[in-house]
Amino acid sequence: MRAGARGCAVLLLSAAMLPAAMLRAADAPPSRFGPDAPELARLGEFAVGVRTLQLVEHAQADVRGFDRARGTAPSHDRELTVDLWYPARASVVDLPASYTAAFPAEPPAPPVSFKVPGIAVRDAKPAGGNYPLVIVSHGYSNAPAAMTWLTENLASKGYAVAAIRHEDPSITDPAGFPEPLLRRPLDIAFVAKTLQASLSAEHLIDPTRTALVGYSIGGYGVLTAGGGGLDPNGAVVRLVPGGLLMPYTATGAQRDDVTVKNLRAIVAISPAGGGTLAAWGVDGLRAIKAPLLLIAGNQDHTVDYQTGARAFFTQAVNAHRYLLTFKEAGHSIGLNPAPEAMRQHLWDQDWFEDPVWSKERVNAINAHFITAFLDLYLKDDESRAAYLNVAVPASADGVWPADDPAPYAAYSSGTGTTTLWKGFQRKHAQGLELLQAQPETPTTQRHGGDADQ
Repeated sequence: MRAGARGCAVLLLSAAMLPAAMLRAADAPPSRFGPDAPELARLGEFAVGVRTLQLVEHAQADVRGFDRARGTAPSHDRELTVDLWYPARASVVDLPASYTAAFPAEPPAPPVSFKVPGIAVRDAKPAGGNYPLVIVSHGYSNAPAAMTWLTENLASKGYAVAAIRHEDPSITDPAGFPEPLLRRPLDIAFVAKTLQASLSAEHLIDPTRTALVGYSIGGYGVLTAGGGGLDPNGAVVRLVPGGLLMPYTATGAQRDDVTVKNLRAIVAISPAGGGTLAAWGVDGLRAIKAPLLLIAGNQDHTVDYQTGARAFFTQAVNAHRYLLTFKEAGHSIGLNPAPEAMRQHLWDQDWFEDPVWSKERVNAINAHFITAFLDLYLKDDESRAAYLNVAVPASADGVWPADDPAPYAAYSSGTGTTTLWKGFQRKHAQGLELLQAQPETPTTQRHGGDADQ
């Protein structure tokens, strides 16, 4: 864990202004990384603001209230809380926000509450506008407070980041699983449509530049809301009672209700939907056309790597796609480092930490590649392609010539005889694989690269 001055006013400044010596503090915000982070992980030029939005989706089927005897579900208004991070005008007299949430504990213990320090200033004035919009969907029984490593980091780089509080049933209650299967894509599509309208009206975002980021069951959500056609005969549809999911499948009349418009990119971290769920069958992911970045550990036994992210990379043949694999990592690669309150019991800690990889290292690498990916496809920054078009698929195979006089902490150029991945430092590019593949069907998308499969 990290230590530091929690209330220090200096923390209010854009983190890019802070010295590296402060970055390892015990209560430092997860959105700031240490000196071993890849180049694009560092915070951007903007201070960060955060505000909380309340949205209501009217007349929604309440899957938890489904009456099996009658075969019907009651209708209710679904209230959604959304946390919005954005580039802001903050000063050194503003106090940074902190975030709280609670995760289910090992039964029969009650949920465990925790707190996360941040860099954002609550309700700060936006710094300009027309930023790309990024919608974030957390994992099962998670919360946006546990993904601030990404939400604050992206906002500092010129993105408006809206993270949905899905308010899932407890993961310890198997009877609750149908709800996220139904609600994830519906929530994502509804929030995207609503914010594309409301935030563009206040000139905060450009609605034509939208991306989706999802972790675990949120990964299932963004792949579906990103165009993936759910298999009408698959296990996911059967698990949701009363055929409530059927209208939103690949052949359903309401499929457009779970499809996000103006979508430019999708990021799915440890995505659920593979294995026995087989959410999209063998062909459903062919409908995804937006560029896709999949991130997973090859020892992910929660959602399964081979039938999950690895298979999705193969199946999404009409998307320009990437697969970043953390070798020997498991499922828990999408959340912040474990807060102190979550380090007292192994169940609690395992929500956050990987048995092999340092979580701070995982988050820094993810922030680096997600930044490159979104900058390329949402901001049309062609220079970012060099960070994704790696010279060798396995990071350990990259070479940095010994006679190169660059300083010890320099970042690799990834050019010429230097095949170490661009933006990584000497001795700090191990245990990773990055594959890339072009779409089979020609599209209007730009940005190429050699296919590595």
